[in-house]
Amino acid sequence: MAQTLLASTYLGALDRCDRCGAQAYVRAVLAAGELLFCAHHGREYGEKLSRDALLVEDNSSVLRSSSGSAAA
Repeated sequence: MAQTLLASTYLGALDRCDRCGAQAYVRAVLAAGELLFCAHHGREYGEKLSRDALLVEDNSSVLRSSSGSAAA
């Protein structure tokens, strides 16, 4: 059986949540393809994704790290 290396890719402003259309911060790679989710839906489906997905990339930490920078 051959293994495929899954490369991490950047999720940018044009990547949208497959559930609601907001900016995507979570990528789930499944056997049938990939799904993108906003932070909210990534948390909502997180348990199921971690069980069923081949790979889950959660980049929602950028929201927490940059949230304080807007205050002046």
